[in-house]
Amino acid sequence: MDRQVIDSICQEVYRRFPEVKGAHPKVSSYSGDKSLLIFSGSAQGPNGKTINHTVRVVASANGKIEKMSTSR
Repeated sequence: MDRQVIDSICQEVYRRFPEVKGAHPKVSSYSGDKSLLIFSGSAQGPNGKTINHTVRVVASANGKIEKMSTSR
C-alpha cells in the first residue's frame, strides 16, 4: 500500500477518533487487494483511569475505507 494512501486513511481515522491521533498503524494484507490497518491509543477516563482504544480499518488499495470498527 502506498504511503500517500496510508496517510489519507490516517487523517480520516484521526478526525473520527482523536485518542489514536499520532499513532502509526500496523498494516497487513487482507483478502484480495485490501489491507488491514490497526491503530492503538489510549485516553484518560473520567475517573483518571487509562482506557486503551483500538481502531481497525479495512481499506482498498486506492484508499477507500470499506469498514471501520473500534474497541475499548
